[in-house]
Amino acid sequence: MQPRIETLSEKKLIGKFVNMSLATNKTAELWRGFMPRRNEIKNKLTNELISMEVYNEPLRPGDMNQQFEKWAAVEVSSHENIPAEMIPYTLKGGLYAVFDYKGLDTDIQIFIYIFGTWLPNSNYVLDKRPHFQVIGEKYKKNDPESEEEIWIPIKLKE
Repeated sequence: MQPRIETLSEKKLIGKFVNMSLATNKTAELWRGFMPRRNEIKNKLTNELISMEVYNEPLRPGDMNQQFEKWAAVEVSSHENIPAEMIPYTLKGGLYAVFDYKGLDTDIQIFIYIFGTWLPNSNYVLDKRPHFQVIGEKYKKNDPESEEEIWIPIKLKE
């Protein structure tokens, strides 16, 4: 599976986050708190959802205990009129490898491929920016036919 390489423009997001690790996965809890309130966000640009991981240190693939912020968010036109208990986030632009993924969102094989096969054999290394998934109309929870985009921050090898 080869990704497309895209230069992302800066995006404004509004959402919620929790601190977690893969070992203490709170993703379901986060989305249960966000989804019933997502329509309170009045200046959404699309109906797509953003599932984002923000690391305070470089990602260590395979480290189940590495802490990060897990976000549930939407892209907005501005950071005005933020609903209570939600937070703005500015996603900086940059180069991304975008993988069109089809399968269960719990299947980690795609990430094993990305970090274990594709990235080491590419002309890129990880960049220290957020990783995220775009969840659109083709996403189907717990369905092997589900589709989403996986955005991995990259930069050219030196």
